[in-house]
Amino acid sequence: MSTAEKKPVRVWCDGCFDIVHFGHANALRQAKALGDYLVVGVHTDEEISKHKGPPVFNEQERYKMVRGIKWVDEVVEAAPYVTTIETLDKYNCDFCVHGDDISIGADGVDTYHLVKKCGRYKEISRTAGVSTTDLVGRMLLMTRGHFGRGDKEYFVEKEGSSTMGLDAQARSPYTGCSQFLPTTQKIIQFSEGKEPKPTDKIVYVAGAFDLFHVGHLDFLEKARAEGDFLIVGLHTDPEVNRYKGSNYPIMNLHERVLSVLACKYVSEVVIGAPYSVTIELMKHFRVDLVCHGMTKVDPDKDGFDPYAVPKRIGKFKLVDSANTMTTENIVERIIRNRLEFEARNIAKERKEIELIKKLDLNGSNGVHQEADQ
Repeated sequence: MSTAEKKPVRVWCDGCFDIVHFGHANALRQAKALGDYLVVGVHTDEEISKHKGPPVFNEQERYKMVRGIKWVDEVVEAAPYVTTIETLDKYNCDFCVHGDDISIGADGVDTYHLVKKCGRYKEISRTAGVSTTDLVGRMLLMTRGHFGRGDKEYFVEKEGSSTMGLDAQARSPYTGCSQFLPTTQKIIQFSEGKEPKPTDKIVYVAGAFDLFHVGHLDFLEKARAEGDFLIVGLHTDPEVNRYKGSNYPIMNLHERVLSVLACKYVSEVVIGAPYSVTIELMKHFRVDLVCHGMTKVDPDKDGFDPYAVPKRIGKFKLVDSANTMTTENIVERIIRNRLEFEARNIAKERKEIELIKKLDLNGSNGVHQEADQ
């Protein structure tokens, strides 16, 4: 068979994808690098509740978020929680890909044991320093002074664990809260690395984009539709804290950069963008249009409108995404169901610790596959 006739490799990857973050995106990036076409299965709310506790986002929100990740070719809704050979065959996938963390069903059994047994499983590197459980833990601690705040561009934990109540000596390396360490390589892997064409209409938007969610996704889709090349300016952690207050942002600047870069509508990110859009910024990036959503715009430190310049020169537009989701809404969901989510975090970590002990005793290892091309 000639190279031209070679059958494309179809890769299967599934999960809950609850609070879709850069760790999920990095897993999907690595999965896509192992083949030609990536099919992503997303579990229902009912399945997730049965196996690990209540999800933060509903299934429709999670389906939309996964479709918004630039390495995803196809999304399968209501994918089974335990991955089977029948599922791989149904979607013509050659093999299944999962990270080197642990996925356990309600029965305490590895959810990938069937595809592992048949040799149709490949393992990739989990992104250290973040998990959905970790992010839920950060939000649960929002009212407890979780993060030290100052002129630093990172967070300092003040209360130890994101899963309160567990013995500090018995922590799972997958659920436990740890600091994400950014590298230039990771940013390059997430970036398109393409310059805008001379004829492209360049659109600029700016904000915190904290806990990247469906509201952000819908806004960026509408903003991208206004031009050909979308640049997103991300504010620094102290700047976000200035106008949002409390313990915002939940995710630090480097985490937010990767989450936004993973979005298929985004062409480029400005790391640590100024709060006010200046004429110098617009000239530097050849910005044709500055957009903002329907959320309230806080004044800059000097009390002035941060969009005064693009408004004055007729290059500003309000974009209505018709989605009212905000980061504050997500935090409210978590705080409102605090006890339920705390119980979920603790139970999940305990199950992981138990399985880790069993695997250590049996000397069991997965087939690890690096896919950081």
